[in-house]
Amino acid sequence: MQYDVVIVGGGPAGLAAAIRLKQLSAGRSVCVLEKGSEIGAHILSGAVMDPRAISELIPDWKEKGAPLHTPVSGDRFLFLSKESSFSTPSWMLPGCFQNHGNYVISLGNFTRWLGKQAEELGVEIFPGFAAAEVLYEGAAVKGVATGDLGINRKGEKTGAYQPGMELHGKYTFFAEGCRGHLGRQLEERFDLRKTPQVYGIGLKELWEVKPERHQPGLVTHTAGWPLDPDVYGGSFIYHMEDRLVAVGFVVGLGYENPYLSPFEEFQRFKTHPEIRKTFEGGKRVCYGARAISAGGLQSLPKLVFPGGTLIGDEAGFLNASRIKGSHCAIKSAMLAAEAAHEALQAGRGSDELAAYPEAFRASWLYDELHRARNFKPWMSKGLYTGSLMVGIDQVLLRGKAPWTLRHELPDHAKTRPASEFSPMTYPKPDGVLTFDRLSSVFVSNTNHNEDQPVHLTLKDPSIPVKVNLAQYAGPESRYCPAAVYEFVEKNLVINAQNCVHCKTCDIKDPKQNIVWVAPEGGGGPNYSNM
Repeated sequence: MQYDVVIVGGGPAGLAAAIRLKQLSAGRSVCVLEKGSEIGAHILSGAVMDPRAISELIPDWKEKGAPLHTPVSGDRFLFLSKESSFSTPSWMLPGCFQNHGNYVISLGNFTRWLGKQAEELGVEIFPGFAAAEVLYEGAAVKGVATGDLGINRKGEKTGAYQPGMELHGKYTFFAEGCRGHLGRQLEERFDLRKTPQVYGIGLKELWEVKPERHQPGLVTHTAGWPLDPDVYGGSFIYHMEDRLVAVGFVVGLGYENPYLSPFEEFQRFKTHPEIRKTFEGGKRVCYGARAISAGGLQSLPKLVFPGGTLIGDEAGFLNASRIKGSHCAIKSAMLAAEAAHEALQAGRGSDELAAYPEAFRASWLYDELHRARNFKPWMSKGLYTGSLMVGIDQVLLRGKAPWTLRHELPDHAKTRPASEFSPMTYPKPDGVLTFDRLSSVFVSNTNHNEDQPVHLTLKDPSIPVKVNLAQYAGPESRYCPAAVYEFVEKNLVINAQNCVHCKTCDIKDPKQNIVWVAPEGGGGPNYSNM
């Protein structure tokens, strides 16, 4: 199938690019591939949305019924100790934690709405089709191929076999989200990455709370307990409409202690006296997890290569200081779409869209990310030093410091041997406020066909036991938020059907031995209101 532009990924970036292309030329042929069962099925975010980018893309979004229903009504930032909390005075809050004019939303529902806007413009959207391979013609990308269906666990064709299809484009946009498996291949093939990306894992639950606990539009962030001061991370609690409250926990994946479990830290966080009172008497209705690209401006790769480009969180367009990425994704997609439109109008194709990175450097998005560029490097130096230096950087210097801090090592290289630490003991879940992994995966509505090739592949099957278990006490069983990995009698068992597609294993495995590849389309989580 031949298109002007093929877009891999039906999230905010991919759909925004498709919409912008059709706005610029109604006759342009554009398709979007989405590995989830439907648009929005795999979308997970806090989320508080800055409407700046969507207002540029679709100025009449309110009239079109965009699901931005809950304006932010207040901001709180708490520093937690084990038993108490300290609320930061509003006058001390850096601008990055001030959300006046923003909206508390379900990014999944917003993405579903965005998909409808794209279809109304004539964009062809194919949910349930996972792009499994990049196609090349000479030195240029010419499109992608979807994965074959009906292949059993042994790699044999079954009676349900359907071959994948090739989708060719004059340009191909990659918008897979954080740590896209095709994006990772492209970075290596075209030598796009000069500095390492750094990541966080975000875990989220959606709760229906008691009416007296609900404050629509209230935005709360916390730092401190239960994490040690030298571990980057914190929480968010966002009050949505209909008595729904989103609670989440982010842990930077550069942590050193292999005994640390981000999932268990999240569960423990909810037991804090100041936090638990929001959720007691309520009901958890959904759970999910997703890695985020947190390196900022200095960790962006080269954005373009012959025949294609990286957009959204595939490239790392996220403002970690504001804990926001959707507006960055939309804006980056619009800039790429406008560059592709100009090239196609000029009769070009398969070249590098140099106008895209040039437009980015001249945009408000570059200015925003430049002001925030030192946030993550400073906070990676510890809670106390980081908070002080971020205050100086963001409040006193307003993001205009004459220096730029760099990320020196990738996250997996920061993991230290288990012999340097003591095992960590976490409380048992009570099934009311705190939960185990398997019951959490259940409410994520995750499903995979079990008789398909395992999509969590090992470069060397001996490394999990000989290296990871021996030197790092088997961290796979702790950094995975979905009980995919377990050691049984010193053998690694991979429960791939539990995978929520967070990509944490692909990022944090100490020897980079685990490679996440796309399973059959339509598998994975089916998030509701997330």
